[in-house]
Amino acid sequence: MHAYPEAYIRFLAEFHGTRDYFECHELLEEYWKENPDDADAGLWHGLIQIAVGQYHLRRGNREGARKMLRSAWQRLSRANPARAGLDGTALLQQLDEAAGHLEAGESLPYVSWTLPIRDPELFAAAQEQCRLIDGAIWCDPSVRDESLVHRHRVRDRSDVILARQESLEKRRGGAPPPPQDPQ
Repeated sequence: MHAYPEAYIRFLAEFHGTRDYFECHELLEEYWKENPDDADAGLWHGLIQIAVGQYHLRRGNREGARKMLRSAWQRLSRANPARAGLDGTALLQQLDEAAGHLEAGESLPYVSWTLPIRDPELFAAAQEQCRLIDGAIWCDPSVRDESLVHRHRVRDRSDVILARQESLEKRRGGAPPPPQDPQ
C-alpha cells in the first residue's frame, strides 16, 4: 500500500461520510500548505478544488463551481490520480462532464459525489476513519443542511486575515502590524 497522508484519509472520510466539503478543503489544504515540496502537491491541490467545487455547487454558486471543477480537471489531468489510490480516468471524466454542463449553461443540480477509490486498503482506511466521525454514514447522500451550505460564515478566519495583512505590509516594505489583543 502507498503511504497516504493521514489528512487525505480524513479528507476521504469527510467527503464520503459527512459531505462537509468545507471541512474536506480545510483538512487537505492544511497538509498541502505544510508540505509544499510534496511530489503530489498538484494532486492534493486538485482534490481540494473538487471539494471547493462541490461546496459551491451545493450553495448554488454555479460560476464558482465551474471554475473549481474545471481547474481541478486541468490540475489532475497533469497529476497522477492513481498515486492517490483513485481511478484517474473515471475521476477526470466525472470532472469534465460536470464542468462541461456548467460551461454550456446547463443546470447541474447538486448531488453528493463518490470519488472512484481503486486502492482497497485506502478504501478500508477511509471507511474506518468515517466510522469515527459522529453521525457520519459512508456514501449517504447529504441533505440540504444549512450548516454545511454556509460553513464558511462560521469559521474563525483571524489567522488568514493576519497573514494577509502581514503579506501586504511586507510588499509595501513596512513592518507587520503589532498583534492585536483578542478582547
